[in-house]
Amino acid sequence: MTQFIQLHLLISYPPANLNRDDLGQPKTAKLGGVERLRVSSQSLKRAWRTSELFQQELAGTIGTRTKRLGREAFEVLSKAGVAEKQAREWASQIAQVYGAVKKEAPLDIEQLVHIAPEEWATLDALLVTLAEEKRAPSQEELDALLHEQHAVDIAMFGRMLAAKTERNAEAAVQVAHAIGVHASAIEDDYFTAVDDLNKDDSGAGHVGEAGFAAAVFYQYLCIDRDLLKRNLGDDEALTQKALRALTEAALKVGPSGKQNSFGSRAYAHFALVEKGSQQPRSLTLAFVKPVADGDYLHEAVAALKRVQLNMDKVYGPCADTRSEINVLDGEGSVAELLDFVAAE
Repeated sequence: MTQFIQLHLLISYPPANLNRDDLGQPKTAKLGGVERLRVSSQSLKRAWRTSELFQQELAGTIGTRTKRLGREAFEVLSKAGVAEKQAREWASQIAQVYGAVKKEAPLDIEQLVHIAPEEWATLDALLVTLAEEKRAPSQEELDALLHEQHAVDIAMFGRMLAAKTERNAEAAVQVAHAIGVHASAIEDDYFTAVDDLNKDDSGAGHVGEAGFAAAVFYQYLCIDRDLLKRNLGDDEALTQKALRALTEAALKVGPSGKQNSFGSRAYAHFALVEKGSQQPRSLTLAFVKPVADGDYLHEAVAALKRVQLNMDKVYGPCADTRSEINVLDGEGSVAELLDFVAAE
């Protein structure tokens, strides 16, 4: 049966603007009748996969998301001495393999496409061949650009290719939007900047406003371990490496929005990891009633564990095994937690 790994994390962020909406304000959601801070799953996944931690641990196995494959191909061909007209035509043919191109910019793909390192290598080799032989790509060569791949981030978060659906990948990791466990009020930071060289005017050289708020967030991830391993070509060693990197990134890495202004870096202070073949479930229920007594840190941990225990009483055990860390009480260790997550 499918083995699921579920991560339930609590992370406290000081005043910050981690993930902005279209007006530049911190994203929010209404839950339990009150406004909560929210960080989108897209923002979280990008923060993890582009983090130094993730890049170092999984170097050589991480893909690239871009619309610019046609431009990249054109630049390579042009530098190799291919005439501009031919380089544009061939690069556009290549771009169309990955998706529909823009009419006004035929080197740009309309949607972001996620390309694995193996596929980049195939593209690079083709470009070298075309430049050396001064010819257009054959249909066979174009068809071979997208092929079996084992990029870790594609295996985790999936990809959708409208032009070649047979090369789509089903995501093995589901990430919920992180949500504040209590009500939060968004405030405005009115700030000024002084012109160092202006000695005649005591006024500000610049005036601005930036929204911010603070919250303790509940963050939930669900990993289909069996699917992740299949997506990685049944490579158990790489699967374990990927699980460790993802878990450590989720514990330590947050979105980079407005970091220079707020320095809002934080580690999870509580983590509960569950493993088993049971149907997964989030523990958001613990926070539908907002934590409200002021001791958000301890009360959030207590509320989460209370709902987890009560669900076991009502439904039967919702996991086969569990492991946790609790910074507030100095219990558990991240090293042991990572070992637990990675183990078969």
